[in-house]
Amino acid sequence: MMNFEYCNPVRILFGKGEITKLGELIDKSLRVMMIYGGGSIKKNSVYDQVIKALSNHTVTEFSGIEPNPQYDTCMKAVDIVKNDGIGFLLAVGGGSVLDATKFIAAAALYKDGDPWDILLKQTPVKEALPLGDVMTLPATGSEMNPGSVISRVETNQKLFFGSPAVYPKFSILDPETTFTLPPRQTINGIVDAYIHVVEQYLTFPANAPLQDRLCESIMLTLIEEGPRVLKDPNNYDARANIMWAATCALNGFISLGVPQDWATHLIGHEITAEYGLDHAQTLAIVLPGTMQVQRDKKKEKLLQYAERVFGITSGSEDKRIDAAIARTEEFFRSVGQKTKLSEYDIGPEACDVIAKRIGMFPFKLGEQQDIGEEKTREVLKLRV
Repeated sequence: MMNFEYCNPVRILFGKGEITKLGELIDKSLRVMMIYGGGSIKKNSVYDQVIKALSNHTVTEFSGIEPNPQYDTCMKAVDIVKNDGIGFLLAVGGGSVLDATKFIAAAALYKDGDPWDILLKQTPVKEALPLGDVMTLPATGSEMNPGSVISRVETNQKLFFGSPAVYPKFSILDPETTFTLPPRQTINGIVDAYIHVVEQYLTFPANAPLQDRLCESIMLTLIEEGPRVLKDPNNYDARANIMWAATCALNGFISLGVPQDWATHLIGHEITAEYGLDHAQTLAIVLPGTMQVQRDKKKEKLLQYAERVFGITSGSEDKRIDAAIARTEEFFRSVGQKTKLSEYDIGPEACDVIAKRIGMFPFKLGEQQDIGEEKTREVLKLRV
């Protein structure tokens, strides 16, 4: 196991009725900006619950955060934050809303030039406004990590930044807020969380049996609970298990002391930037190709994955790996997620388009740092 440091300061309030505690969590002397997306929270009572809980606070609302949060939208919020003296940011919604809120928190106090440099140049974020969230879409794990992904239309980019300064002060996770999610968002959340785990697990052995088994338990939970929640959207237990699994998939704990991949995510980001697909949709397309192309480098962990997650123990090593990759794709399809570019009317030319975008990166992808333009093209040709 490799050396590591770990500190996660996020206070989690999990379960039914926890939104009522919101008013106790934010200093009443601070002006609050409530940030949300397209208005679904007004249809499922979450908005009303939040407003009631903050009845003794001064609240400014900012809506319109996109599924892939846009830099320009975030900067409009930054202007209001500065002009109105906002002292606390509250994200109410899914991971995109929280990612946007993290960037707004950082950009509002950024003094070193253009806030876009936080993303483009990875300029360190030294301070940020305090923020919290009410999470309504389990998927990204953003509620318990210091990361954010922001897109910019004019430059056709989707970029990541991370800083301890943007850890939420608290995250409220009430599974009942997810009952009314459209199937597409539920499916995306299941797939996104699953692949978060794969990125931290399916690399090479690091003598970290605890982390491995934690990863396997999260994946098995998603495999078991995903179909249940799609069959019965109001199943509280299934919703709760998926919500907590999604948080644990990317709160940093399962990645301690082990190598990480993230090639599938970075390739997926470029597909989203170029073709506008949902984040999880791109991941379900790319992952089976990454597993296939990197099968020799990932051999030991692929065989472990085959046995422990899918119970595949017979046949040659190659056949077991083939079966594990096939079962992974079957799982995505079993919860309703497409897995090929052509299913989104994207032709084979995408292989070159995305490969060239990856080729412009100043680094290579993957835990082996060996995935560049050519390997990306090879991965995507398997997914046409």
